Amino acid sequence: MDLENKRVLVVGLGKSGVASALFLKSRGARVTVSDSKPEAELRKEILQLLDHGITVETGGHGDRTFRGQDLIVVSPGVPFDAPQLAQARTLGENVIGEIELAAQFLAAPIVAITGANGKTTTTSLAGEIIANGKFPVLVGGNIGTPAISFVDQAQFETWIVLEVSSFQLETIVDFRPRIAVLLNITPDHLDRHKTFANYVNAKARIFENQQADDFTVLNADDPAAIGLSERTLAQRFLFSRKKEIGTGAFVRSAHIFFRDGHRESEIMPLSEIPLKGAHNLENVLAGISIGMLVGCQPEQIRQAVHNFKAVEHRLEFVAKVAGVDYYNDSKATNVDA
Repeated sequence: MDLENKRVLVVGLGKSGVASALFLKSRGARVTVSDSKPEAELRKEILQLLDHGITVETGGHGDRTFRGQDLIVVSPGVPFDAPQLAQARTLGENVIGEIELAAQFLAAPIVAITGANGKTTTTSLAGEIIANGKFPVLVGGNIGTPAISFVDQAQFETWIVLEVSSFQLETIVDFRPRIAVLLNITPDHLDRHKTFANYVNAKARIFENQQADDFTVLNADDPAAIGLSERTLAQRFLFSRKKEIGTGAFVRSAHIFFRDGHRESEIMPLSEIPLKGAHNLENVLAGISIGMLVGCQPEQIRQAVHNFKAVEHRLEFVAKVAGVDYYNDSKATNVDA
């Protein structure tokens, strides 16, 4: 993607919006940023952008701002069907999200993880498993660090592990993960997607650009997730805590095993998993699948899982008081969670 002297609009001044604007400017684009929040709420971001010669519009999105742009980059928090964006697409303007922008410049292999629940835990665990396997790895996406920030850090052999939301997947074009992981699908964000079918379709976009030499990892115990298995061209690996799997990760006799189609490997006993809950067992099975597909050794995966600490606010152990264990689970923000 040639950005030199191109007119580019970034919509939304969250983390990904600021990172995108700074990246675009560094590549020679003429960048404008627009956010509906008032100036007083965005002073820190505004000062940073102005220091780099980026034009900033706050307090609303002007219709004229969207006209004549060579590219519009949308932050995940901005509805893709917003009137100005709909009009821009009607006029033939190119509208993408930050994760698609990053995909245009990242040559490193991507592990993309999505699902209604468990994304952050699985993404963090996968990052630690890959690192323990002695592979260079960067972890980010919806979990915190925008993917676009990795363009100047990643080498060709670096694994990029990204938590990816349905909002981000709405705006992809060529985004192609080497490994795409779908943990589960339960009703969520219906205020944005309107229907459950729309939400499912947004999630399914994670593997729409994959090819036969890529990998898709699906939860065999989740009907909505496994129901999408025919939509991918990639090699399919499943994980299950309830039954044995022909190709993928599963539990047998209180131990986790992984089959790659040629051989079966014992990974670890369930007793060594530090995370509580059946849902976290599913997250671990997904993480183990990722580790094996990347090329980590079973013992390296076992060590990483055994040493993993619960992510903050997600069934995070706080303290034992008068014989009672207290957990912080404040990130459980939808009905299923």
